[in-house]
This record gives sequence, C-alpha cells and structure tokens, in this order.
Amino acid sequence: MVTQFVGFMGAFRAPGSLNPLLAGTLGGLLTTWVTFTPCFLWIFVGAPFVETLRSNKALSAALATITAAVVGVILNLAVWFALHVLFGALREVKGFGMTFDVPVPSSVNIASLVLTLGALLAVFRFKIGMLPVLAGCSILGLLYGMATGAI
Repeated sequence: MVTQFVGFMGAFRAPGSLNPLLAGTLGGLLTTWVTFTPCFLWIFVGAPFVETLRSNKALSAALATITAAVVGVILNLAVWFALHVLFGALREVKGFGMTFDVPVPSSVNIASLVLTLGALLAVFRFKIGMLPVLAGCSILGLLYGMATGAI
C-alpha cells in the first residue's frame, strides 16, 4: 500500500501531459504491478515445494522466524499509518535508547478518527466483512474529500 501510494502521488504531482488523476491512477497501478507480480510468481513457483520444506526441522524454524518478522513489519506499518492518518503533527521523543513519534493530541484529524471508529465498530461489533467496510470507508472518504474541496 505504501509503494502504491508513492507511485500514485509521484505520477499525480508530475503528470506530464496527462490529467493528474489519470496519471496518478496509472502510476499506482504500475507500481502495484511491478511490486506484486514478482512476489506472486515466486509463490506460484515455490508453492509445490513448501510442504517438502516443512518436514525439514531447520528450514521450518527459519520459516517460523521469517513469519514472525513479517508480522512485526506489518504491525510497525499499521502503527505508522495510524499515527500519520489520525494526527496532523507528531513529535519525536528519545528515551531508553530509542526514538519514537508521539502524536500531538491537539492535531487529531476528527474526520479520520470518526471513520476509523466507525470501521472498528462495523468490524468488531456488527461483524461486517472487510471488503464491505473498506468499500464503505473509501466511499465516505471520497465524499468527505469532495465536500471539503480536498479532492
């Protein structure tokens, strides 16, 4: 999602002779294609051998470690996106040998917060599936962007 967003924004900001929205869409699609096609090719080529690899103890332990690392990366991205979507300003805090961003509460984006809370409520309270929630949030976000002139 990050690379698709970067591809969209890069093409949107420098569209050349194209309409910026069309250029952004094409940039996002191209970025998605070149990002995921090699990954899926490796998956399809390697899938028949995965069961064989699982019986090997050393490789099984390595695969478990890789899985844990991937989950950590996904969690890190989720927290990063949440902070940057929900808050307009973050301040850097250093301590315990680490540097991390802390949101400035007064910079909360109310529209994003309402949409996030609505999505959480839809998924966890009303058990609505992910695709309908994503579609609903996308539509509501677009409508809000058009109403405020952001789009």
